[in-house]
Amino acid sequence: MTRRVEKTEEQWRRELSPEQYAVLRQKGTERPFTGEYDHVFEPGTYHCAGCGAQLFHSDAKYDSGCGWPAFFAPAAEDAIEEEHDVSYGMRRTEVLCAACGGHLGHVFPDGPRPTGLRYCINSAAIRLEEE
Repeated sequence: MTRRVEKTEEQWRRELSPEQYAVLRQKGTERPFTGEYDHVFEPGTYHCAGCGAQLFHSDAKYDSGCGWPAFFAPAAEDAIEEEHDVSYGMRRTEVLCAACGGHLGHVFPDGPRPTGLRYCINSAAIRLEEE
């Protein structure tokens, strides 16, 4: 999927809350255990808080204990993009919304089966559409 949602920084600032803007557009991170969806396990679909793109299904969500919502797989292979992140002296893989390029969080190779991955996602970057 190519990036389809293009907005000016002024548009993003108007449409997002300050916390959403800091996370999605400035690659911020909410404090652990403070996000709205850390311990929410209702059935539904998680969408990008910036553009509404479908990102994760609740059946892939699990309690990792890391302090952020965790998923073992995205809703579709092309829902997210990954980039190398060497900020703060660490080597990580950043997870971005493929539709708008918004920063979602990071992915780590310590998740459960079947993928062995832990998509550690900021609550401010997603919105749950309950079933």
